[in-house]
Amino acid sequence: MKEARVTDVPAVSSKTAPQAPTKTQNSRVPTESDSWQVRLRRVVAFRNAAALYLFAIMFVIFSLWVPDTFLTASTWRSLLSNEAVTCLVAVGLVVPIAAGVVDLAIGTEVGLGAVVVARLLVGSVPIVWAVVLSLLAGAAVGAFSWLMITRARIPSFIATLGVSSLLTAAIAWISGSQQIVNLPSGFEVLGTGLLFGVTWPFYIMVVVALVLWYVLERTPAGRRIYATGGSIEAAQLSGIRTSRVMLGALVTGGVVAALAGLLLTSQLSAGDPTVGPGYLLPVIAAVFLGSTQFRGGRFNIWGTVVAAYVLAVGVKGLQLAQLPIWIPDLFNGAALLLAVGLAAWRRTPGTRAAWGRRLPWLRWRAAAGKDML
Repeated sequence: MKEARVTDVPAVSSKTAPQAPTKTQNSRVPTESDSWQVRLRRVVAFRNAAALYLFAIMFVIFSLWVPDTFLTASTWRSLLSNEAVTCLVAVGLVVPIAAGVVDLAIGTEVGLGAVVVARLLVGSVPIVWAVVLSLLAGAAVGAFSWLMITRARIPSFIATLGVSSLLTAAIAWISGSQQIVNLPSGFEVLGTGLLFGVTWPFYIMVVVALVLWYVLERTPAGRRIYATGGSIEAAQLSGIRTSRVMLGALVTGGVVAALAGLLLTSQLSAGDPTVGPGYLLPVIAAVFLGSTQFRGGRFNIWGTVVAAYVLAVGVKGLQLAQLPIWIPDLFNGAALLLAVGLAAWRRTPGTRAAWGRRLPWLRWRAAAGKDML
């Protein structure tokens, strides 16, 4: 019997063997134009510029509703001037909130600066020294709040709320619970002097905003502030002296609030003990709404400036429409809820994923964005 021979099977060359298509071969390589388009979509996305879209909507509504008053140049000049103090307070509040401290005493700090400078001026203190001492009073309030938070270990929310109550009593004692009038001539120029039709407080606010923006975005001190606000434990492990960071943030907020208070006294030509608390709600709304603008959910200066003036446009339009006096309070309260909600939505990926599961069109947009990469 012949032995069967097994014929050798020729080896298949690797050059001729069919290869399974890989993901890299089928996927399109992103081009420079694609990356530019993706960045542009992120910049103009609603969640990154909600305040600008809100401004556009309100501008159209009020332009059609009250065109005779809303579209006049005098209205917009007065808007820039009258809201400069509110915007200045909001800019000052960005620093402690970025460091993780919610300063609920910011409104009464404005009131303290207003009555202190008025009392000093009535007491024949020179204007320059009265301004300096008022700013030092604001710094002292910030330092006291820091002691309560870091040394007494009181949560910032409770500590600053208690400080606010103490300042309310101090304001009533300094002013005698009445307006301080008969201020020396010349001091009102600081708050009412005009440049290109806009008062000086607007330009002072812009200068302060530029300085704080540079510190927060371009210096190591700003990076330490954001690190402390992001996670105080991680910042301490990184070697950051978080106690000093919080001290600097609170003192900065106190000084800026006192500056806003003395500018307000200059505008009114009187020290009013009741003006401070009314700034708390619109200022916090501006800061939180500003955190959703431009910087991906991070508290920032220019987002706060834009948000403060957008909210002011809404209030001004409602006032020009001669709606009931309680409507602006309703608007500010709704704006605060919306701002905090948007800020929380930006910071919580799980929330966005849950909405993505509920709304099919969000899933479609997400898939379309991935295809572009």
